Amino acid sequence: MKRNKNGASMAALRKLLRVIGRYKLLLVFSVLLSAATVILQLCVPILFGDAIDKVVSRGNVDFEAAGALLLRIGILVALASLGSWAMNLINNRLSLMTVRDIRKSAIRKIQVLPLSFIDSHPSGDVIQRVIADTDQLSEGLLLGFNQLFGGVVMIVVTLVFMFSKDVWISLMVVALTPLSFLVAKFISSRSFSMFQKQTASRGRQTAFVNEIVGGEKVVKAFGREKTTCARFAEMNAELEGYSRRAVFFSSLTNPSTRFVNNIIYALVAMVGALRIISDPLALTVGGLTVLLSYANQYMKPFNDISSVITEMQNALACADRVFELMEAKEETPDAPKELSGVKGNVEIEDVSFSYDKSKSLIEHFSFSAPQGTMAAIVGPTGCGKTTLINLLMRFYDADAGCIRVDGNRTQDVTRHSLRRAYGMVLQETWIMDGTVRDNIAFGKRDATDEEIIRAAKDAHSWEFIRRLPKRLDTVLSESSLSQGQKQLLCITRVMLLRPPMLILDEATSSIDTRTELLIQEAFKKLMQGKTSFIVAHRLSTIRSADRIIVMRDGKIVEQGSHEKLMARNGFYAELYNAQFASTAQ
Repeated sequence: MKRNKNGASMAALRKLLRVIGRYKLLLVFSVLLSAATVILQLCVPILFGDAIDKVVSRGNVDFEAAGALLLRIGILVALASLGSWAMNLINNRLSLMTVRDIRKSAIRKIQVLPLSFIDSHPSGDVIQRVIADTDQLSEGLLLGFNQLFGGVVMIVVTLVFMFSKDVWISLMVVALTPLSFLVAKFISSRSFSMFQKQTASRGRQTAFVNEIVGGEKVVKAFGREKTTCARFAEMNAELEGYSRRAVFFSSLTNPSTRFVNNIIYALVAMVGALRIISDPLALTVGGLTVLLSYANQYMKPFNDISSVITEMQNALACADRVFELMEAKEETPDAPKELSGVKGNVEIEDVSFSYDKSKSLIEHFSFSAPQGTMAAIVGPTGCGKTTLINLLMRFYDADAGCIRVDGNRTQDVTRHSLRRAYGMVLQETWIMDGTVRDNIAFGKRDATDEEIIRAAKDAHSWEFIRRLPKRLDTVLSESSLSQGQKQLLCITRVMLLRPPMLILDEATSSIDTRTELLIQEAFKKLMQGKTSFIVAHRLSTIRSADRIIVMRDGKIVEQGSHEKLMARNGFYAELYNAQFASTAQ
């Protein structure tokens, strides 16, 4: 449902205030310092007015009294400057701590979001919300605390001082003030929607750049450089259009309110001068000077506020996107039970699942894998092989039916304890920025170097690791290793853990044939007595499997050993013979 822009802005502001409310003490200090600074600043015009009255009369100039007043003015200005400095320090800390909390909450939220959210949102857009949008929010908050908040205090306190000097001129100023509000509200209501569109467009652009940079080799291989640049130019033009309109509307605010405020200032000067002429006892020249100074100080915050509103609208648009991430529906809560002493008896009972509920994928799937079973899952692309792995690991929950491990429903145990029971190697590799040791010991942080080296030797990754400049202490990045070396490191992670169950999803797809044979031998040793699920496209690698599950359109169409399936001369035999024939050619 599309949200009203004003409603979205106010909702984001309320959520932001709840986060800021955690630091009430800092907020109270900021308020007190702001009020004290404003009062000190507003006392200065009164002293100036008194000083002017001391020297304005011909032949009756009191230099001594004027000098004493100027000294007091200097002291007040120094104290006000010190208070303003301390207030800015507190506001900076308050702003940064607030954004720090929001960013930490956003990162924690990503860890408990279901994979369906991650799969349906471009990674670049999620990164944009956590990094760039929170940075924009920080800048808006800082301006808000330093100028918006201080401006409101200035307006309130100035009114009190003005009414103490002259009620009628003060009433005139107050009566004309709503003009500034109306102008600012008219413009800001239009700029917020533009900032929303600008932020969303920037998120799409970030996602696109992230996608292209990650796949630059593919772009070059297919000669898509010009098309990619053209697509980016379109997105850039869209962002430029939204940004131009947002800046245009927001830039109107300050000069428009200044125009209104200058009219008010001129009226104060004119009415005050007429009152001095008509009744010198009601208002002195010094008094008019004080009122003009107050009128200027009273209206100045409106100018500041109107310029801050622009940044605040942008900040609230960014906050709205960040809070949308933080309020996304989390994965279902964990059951309190821990899965322990896993033997590896897996049962899949009448499971149905689909990513898009309007399109069926896996329907009424049942399968049993007793402890020690080596089960291979084969079938054409899109038949549901990887989806079955996602269900086993509970990355997704089944729509119907259940999966049991040692008689325990996976929904009845914690996700962490379930996933700890599996060792998983995927076709897609992931290497984090860190040392070789950190990458191998990712799932076992207390592993010794001896354990890591033994696992590396079992996975046949030690051959290239020992040739690295600092061996286990070599710092890696995503581009440090070849695809095959990355996959060997991922296999080494699992070798180190030696879990009771294994999931191998095309685990050796990027490794040369000789090394693959060696790793298969290592896996055979590792899988002895353990339940393992192997997804394979090369059917020759799973001939020794205890049971081969043949999937087609989300259903099991055949299952059995290699020999039995070949003897049946069904879909599996058709796949095998087709692959063997293509290999022979």
